[in-house]
Amino acid sequence: MKIKEVIVVEGKDDTAKIKSAVDADTIETNGSAIDEVVLEQIKHAQQKRGVIIFTDPDFPGERIRHIVTQHVPDCKHAFLPKHLARAKHDKGIGIEHASKADIQEALGAVYELVDVREGEITKQDLIGYGLIGSPHSATRRERLGIVLQIGKTNGKQLLRRLNMFHITTEQLDEAMNQIIQEERDEK
Repeated sequence: MKIKEVIVVEGKDDTAKIKSAVDADTIETNGSAIDEVVLEQIKHAQQKRGVIIFTDPDFPGERIRHIVTQHVPDCKHAFLPKHLARAKHDKGIGIEHASKADIQEALGAVYELVDVREGEITKQDLIGYGLIGSPHSATRRERLGIVLQIGKTNGKQLLRRLNMFHITTEQLDEAMNQIIQEERDEK
């Protein structure tokens, strides 16, 4: 699988893992202390080839995603659920611990951020599905992030992300029906 866009990752271990899974070029942020030089490289790459942000599914990874998105709008985003990015023998979480197949799947499901359209998914929709305001909301949001491949979110981030990725109410309904059925099967 060849990736046209340049993939933004956190470090050299992520680059090595990405390159073992797909044919792609990367830019490393070297952690969350991203300097202006790296941001300019990302901006240049976005103008020339496009950029996919593919950071670790943890707080520092989300922080990097946010910083890059603020400085370089219109980047695409790939997400890997935490359970697929866990190290086998320690507590580490990162892209470098994922399997080649999981990396290929995450990059194959890339979303492009777009402006939020009013009137799409609402807070009431999220309440109705128990994604906010219920004791099991965090678990449901995490499962939804995996099913839709949009990453882990809190309630406020979820509404914004669903609308930015133009997830339709039909796609939300389908994903939630799957999650509800899985919950029933677990009981």
